[in-house]
Amino acid sequence: MFGRQVTMNLTPHSTVEFARIINNEIIPLLTKQKGFREETTLVSPERSQAIATSFWSTKEDAETYGRTTYPEILKTLTTVVDGTPTVETFELATSTVHTLTTAQIA
Repeated sequence: MFGRQVTMNLTPHSTVEFARIINNEIIPLLTKQKGFREETTLVSPERSQAIATSFWSTKEDAETYGRTTYPEILKTLTTVVDGTPTVETFELATSTVHTLTTAQIA
């Protein structure tokens, strides 16, 4: 499995709106992408920073997404992201995310 980590600086006081956009607009787009497996998003309101990590079946699936749909997603986030996000890619070594339930996350 392959991961893309996107680190973003958020505009002040935008974490609630950022989360709304992720849940209502971006995740529906991601789920339609070939090879998409999972998305996790972490937010630090006190630092106005977010880290979004998406998981893909293959490196090729992640790269295709990066060329085709990711530019659309950046446009969707323009009101809540300050500057240009940093994108890094990784091969998955280990994960326990699949064992979490909604109740454990909340």
